[in-house]
Amino acid sequence: MIQCWRLDDSRQTLVLGSQNDHLAEVVYWGPRLSDTENLTTLYQAQLIDVTGGMLDQNPELSICPEATRTFPGQPGMSLRGAGGKPLLPKFCFEKAEQKPGKLTLTFSDKSEKLTYTARFAIDERTHVIEAQAFVDSDAPVHLHWLSAPVFPATQFSDEMIDFAGRWCGEFQMNRTPWSAGMRYRENRTGRTGHEHFPGLIVPCRGATNTSGHAYAFHYGWSGGHRMAAEELPDGRRQIQFGHATRVEMEAGRHFETAKLYAMFSDDGINGCAIAFQRHLRDNVVTWPDADRPRPVHYNCWEAVYFNHNLPELKDIANRAADLGAERFVLDDGWFGERDDDTQALSDWEVDPRKYPDGLKPLIDHIHSLDMTFGIWFEPEMINENSNIHRAHPDWALGGEDQILGRQQKALNMALPEVRDFLFDRISAILRDHDIEYIKWDHNRVLPSPDAAQTRGSYALIDRLREAFPHVEIESCASGGGRIDFGILSRTQRVWLSDSNDALERLRMQHNAAIFLPMAVTGSHVGPRECHTSGRVFDIRYRAWVAAQRHMGFEMDPRELTEEEVTVLKEVTQWWKDNRHWTIGADILRLDSADPAVIAEQQLADGGGRFVVFAGKADTSAQIAPRPLCLTRLTADATYRIELINRADAPELSRGNPLLKTETLEVSGAYLMNHGLTLPWNFPGTMWVIEGTKV
Repeated sequence: MIQCWRLDDSRQTLVLGSQNDHLAEVVYWGPRLSDTENLTTLYQAQLIDVTGGMLDQNPELSICPEATRTFPGQPGMSLRGAGGKPLLPKFCFEKAEQKPGKLTLTFSDKSEKLTYTARFAIDERTHVIEAQAFVDSDAPVHLHWLSAPVFPATQFSDEMIDFAGRWCGEFQMNRTPWSAGMRYRENRTGRTGHEHFPGLIVPCRGATNTSGHAYAFHYGWSGGHRMAAEELPDGRRQIQFGHATRVEMEAGRHFETAKLYAMFSDDGINGCAIAFQRHLRDNVVTWPDADRPRPVHYNCWEAVYFNHNLPELKDIANRAADLGAERFVLDDGWFGERDDDTQALSDWEVDPRKYPDGLKPLIDHIHSLDMTFGIWFEPEMINENSNIHRAHPDWALGGEDQILGRQQKALNMALPEVRDFLFDRISAILRDHDIEYIKWDHNRVLPSPDAAQTRGSYALIDRLREAFPHVEIESCASGGGRIDFGILSRTQRVWLSDSNDALERLRMQHNAAIFLPMAVTGSHVGPRECHTSGRVFDIRYRAWVAAQRHMGFEMDPRELTEEEVTVLKEVTQWWKDNRHWTIGADILRLDSADPAVIAEQQLADGGGRFVVFAGKADTSAQIAPRPLCLTRLTADATYRIELINRADAPELSRGNPLLKTETLEVSGAYLMNHGLTLPWNFPGTMWVIEGTKV
């Protein structure tokens, strides 16, 4: 007997099928099928042939491949009984529950007394499929591995794209050719990690940013994950995502994966990006005040570090407000005896040496400048040289002789008493002060991965969100070490990287846009000499790179020249004047014919206007700029095009291309097929082009 189910949106169809009550498998995933398609025929048609050297029947590549079905690849689950005996379940169909856009399939193994449940939901507007797996047992069992529902990977793909990184170098794209065997990546740092963002793109042959078919995945979990992209000997391919292996330390009766977000795009990698951006911004993030414009952000970290001085901070705040800042964030150093990074973490009480009258005088001053106030915490961490560690050394996670990270240990967030302590201390600060923002940091990896640590951190954040619903939270982990949809269901902003180097930021932002919208991606104008790279960039480049995302400043404004102040004010005002539409715009990566140019197009909802940021990352191989083709415009519409920073052209730009001297009116077909002819410019500069449908 064959049973089949389908989920559809206007773009795609997902068909699952089960034969002889076995676990279901994905039998079709791709462009939208006719409503009259015979699903049983699809199930039968996708079965592959049998030849020499094979079993008499091919095992299903199911949503949780089972070792007991002679499956030749990686199984989707690994369990042991309480006594350590391996469990090899053989699940049989129990029931299906289907509602519009949702499907829940339940399978059971009566002999092992196990139940496996898979849930799928498809969003008609964003085109994102959410998939999640659950295992329940009558008796406690040990879980070593559980994959979210397994999707097949297309055999029309030559390569896969995943993401590596490091501190100050997040979101680096890896392209790996498909071959027999497995691309296995596992992050065991205990947090999402700089090293391997939990995302994967599978482009079909010939796909680019702007055209072709592509499939994409993201695993929304903050505690470290495992990814397996495997090609079986018969040519079939599977994608598995789940928590890192062996992170459930205790036997249990219920386990579940995080949500796996997946989608098919018929519009290149940008189709995946738009789906992720919209789904995260509109369906995952919950905003304290969704109608409030995103404020221009100022963070004082790279201005003062630990040297907090009230008159100095007031002066800096005055200058930040004059530049256009609307939020002031007091970073590390306001609590305990926190004079450097060796001490006082977890002593979350205001330092009376630096703030003899408390934080109120500074907060009152910030408010008098029409800025809101934010503050830095690193709740999950503790210094050995702290009052709390001396009182509760047993609260620290890991052994006494562990290697420290930034002179600190992690607190054991699985302990209720630790969460209660942190809630009380943080609540006291939030209750006694008018604070609307927390920068929540996480500056070291864990001594060992433990899913209970992540669940404990989630529980604390959830509790604080409930008690202080007006407070916005930024997820920071030495920059981009904890960015995923799991943490972003509890926070509203991420700090993409500790690097404020504009060139590094340009590259990282370009790749991160596959997953992150502008509204959540913090990007700041850093110091003239970048503190993490030593490079020096012109204020125009630094400002425009920051204006591509949620704009802010993170430098000492006292270093700025009069010209730099003028430029920064102008760019900041441009950002404010346009944020009402750029916040909801789709960020589209452009296929630049010149590899030295990293360009994107932010297209307004409805397509009536756009802005193009064309950043020069290196010296071009050829003399004159190559045309830059735009995307997703209406071919027969006319667009008014203006280079808004044409005055930034250097003296060596001696010609007069039309865009450099006046506004153009051209068709969408021309812009998408011939492209814009830009003026010449130096590396480390940015052209900004506005377009409006006439």
